[in-house]
Amino acid sequence: MIELALRHALADLDIDVSLRSDARTLALFGNSGAGKTSILHAIAGLLVPQAGRVMLDGELLLDTARGVSLPIAQRRIGYVFQDGRLFPHLSVRHNLAYGATARDIAQPREFSTIVELLELAPLLERRPHTLSGGERQRVAIGRALLSHPRALLLDEPLTGLHAEARTQVLDHLRRLKRELRVFTVLVTHHADEVGALADEVVRIDAGRVVRQVPVAEFLARRAAVERGLRAEGRTEG
Repeated sequence: MIELALRHALADLDIDVSLRSDARTLALFGNSGAGKTSILHAIAGLLVPQAGRVMLDGELLLDTARGVSLPIAQRRIGYVFQDGRLFPHLSVRHNLAYGATARDIAQPREFSTIVELLELAPLLERRPHTLSGGERQRVAIGRALLSHPRALLLDEPLTGLHAEARTQVLDHLRRLKRELRVFTVLVTHHADEVGALADEVVRIDAGRVVRQVPVAEFLARRAAVERGLRAEGRTEG
């Protein structure tokens, strides 16, 4: 469960959001520049908002009114950036192991499970510069999971990937959702990613929560809009 309320003024955007969700996978959906990534940063501790409160699974991570802001390392958040941000001087094996050793929880069985789920075994001795974009993202996801996070934050994890790689990574994320029980927040502006991964969707626009609905309702609304657009096109044609 997550509860948050944030107010923060950026150079070109004022964020003022409040939400609560019990969903296992929550999608923050909206156009680029809507404030979605800033919300992720506040959850992870990469951004301390001017005013805000974040509660995750009953633990207070942030409360600016009380002067509470847990350090990033104590929040136990696994963050996957758009570009993966792997350590270029380390092999895939050691990039993965970094997540576990950083928490001092090296567990061979867990390591093997993540390697198997993400199909990383053939890549373990390679360096990041030899990997494709999709392979780098799979390694980044594995590293985040091996830190044993209480929450996994995915910031546009499929952006910039070609169609085949995008499909492969999305398939792996579906598999992880089936096999692992990790609370996940997905930031995206692609409806197919929402439909494949999310249980609940929060629509963010210009730093505000526009709508919060179950994924089935989100998909039904999208389908209705698309039908309307097609009908208008036939009429105009």
